Amino acid sequence: MRGQIWIGVGALSGFIAVAAGAFGAHGLKARITPELLAVFETGARYQMYHALLLVLVGFLVARAEGPTGALNASAAFALAGTVLFSGSLYALALTGQRWMGAITPLGGLGFLLGWLLLAYSALLAR
Repeated sequence: MRGQIWIGVGALSGFIAVAAGAFGAHGLKARITPELLAVFETGARYQMYHALLLVLVGFLVARAEGPTGALNASAAFALAGTVLFSGSLYALALTGQRWMGAITPLGGLGFLLGWLLLAYSALLAR
């Protein structure tokens, strides 16, 4: 059951990433600086990458025959990373508040831990 949850969360995150990308390309282009638009687009791009990670992990959890703790942790870190990384970049681009960029590395750490836990699950877990 847990695998289907991650697939659903990943699909919703992918939907939001596509909507954010379209909003950036069509709704923000004339309203914010090119630099801030690039920041917004980076948030959308990384959100999509990690939406795909969530879907992948969901499929792996659903078909796993053994413990799935590291896989579930991988998805949880990817989701937290998305909220912190992409969310802070969206907020920075929309508000111009540079201090929001201080949150972004925490999201990047979440992404790194998510990928590391996926590697652990694939290579080291029994």
